[in-house]
Amino acid sequence: MTSLTLAAALVLSACSTTSPDVVQRGDAQRMSQIQDATVLSSRPVTVDGSQSGVGGVAGGVTGAIAGSSVGGRREGAVVGVIGAVAGAVIGNAIERSATREDALEIIVQLRNGERRSVIQAKGNESFNSGDAVILVTTGGKTRVQRAPGVMPAAPASNG
Repeated sequence: MTSLTLAAALVLSACSTTSPDVVQRGDAQRMSQIQDATVLSSRPVTVDGSQSGVGGVAGGVTGAIAGSSVGGRREGAVVGVIGAVAGAVIGNAIERSATREDALEIIVQLRNGERRSVIQAKGNESFNSGDAVILVTTGGKTRVQRAPGVMPAAPASNG
């Protein structure tokens, strides 16, 4: 009964991510705003899972089918309804658990003195107090990444 629900929830979890290492297709080839900042602190947090309803529907259908095959016609109908309700509750819980993400809350200070907090999924980078970072904002979403090294400008040649 729960294998179909679990499969649906796993498919959902693969569809959505807040990982700073994954760029959404719509964000490719878009100009992003960049701000220089310094990390003040970073701490692990958990982004709660989603409940789109797909897990509940999959669990409800699975529970109804499994329950309706119990006993005779009348018993099957009653157990089918109970199975549908139980399956929906279990499916929602599985979906929520499968879409939960480990993340970081990164508090930064911009060069103008303003402070910002960004929560993003754990990526390949770790952040410590004092690290130079950039805030990359695209389409209203911001991610934090290490500031790239800056090359000094080449002197202009008079030719």
